[in-house]
Amino acid sequence: MSSLAEAGLVESKTDKVIDGYRSFYYQAENGKKLKYRFYMPPNSDNKRKYPLVVHFHGAGSRSDNNTSQLYLARKVTSKVNIEKYPCFVFAPQCPAGKKWVDVDWTALSHKMPVKPAAQMAIAMAAIDEIIKKYPVDTKRIYVYGQSMGGFATWDIICRRPDMFAAAVPVCGGADETKAVKIAHVPVWIFHGALDSTVKVERSKTMFAVLKKAGGNPKYTEYPKVKHNAWSYSYSPKLFEWMFSQKNDNLNKGIENNVK
Repeated sequence: MSSLAEAGLVESKTDKVIDGYRSFYYQAENGKKLKYRFYMPPNSDNKRKYPLVVHFHGAGSRSDNNTSQLYLARKVTSKVNIEKYPCFVFAPQCPAGKKWVDVDWTALSHKMPVKPAAQMAIAMAAIDEIIKKYPVDTKRIYVYGQSMGGFATWDIICRRPDMFAAAVPVCGGADETKAVKIAHVPVWIFHGALDSTVKVERSKTMFAVLKKAGGNPKYTEYPKVKHNAWSYSYSPKLFEWMFSQKNDNLNKGIENNVK
């Protein structure tokens, strides 16, 4: 498959490929850019469709280097995983000082902003273009992220409730009033019980309201873990569960969002 130089997706010709992750940026119509890394499974071609995994990093990986976000993005493309689950991976990088979701991470609740944060808006536009240009299996689009990326994971499924086959928010938080909107999405929530950065109540509350709304979320809480729940959550068991999820509602979401 050739590199993309149109429709907002531009590949860097100077950055090195890191563990199969090529360097791109998305050029928005308003002139803003979002750097990201993109992984294609080895020997992939247009005759087969592949799942797309969206990875939102945490605050510690914010930068302009387009490499820091790969620390956890590469979990899904380890040698063992990629042989079992060949997939595309979209790993955008949030610039320093910015957020995927413009809310207070320390609060016990928040209302989802009417409009997505600038970085989230560009990330969603980039996802739309990737779906247009690559042979993505639109029934198998997954999103996962930790901390700031956990908030992003919740935010994007609330804004695109028919697009994702599964979501994995780790130590994040969401607007609990949106539970009915996303109750059909398979979600596996992770949090450390001793987290003082993002309170564990954020995840407990979402688990409870999703259940009340008729959903069937999974919830894992680590009793002796602080904010680094991601050190334990991204496991073979999780990826087996995630890649097994499919959603026939996705075509509706794609049609509504990608034109």
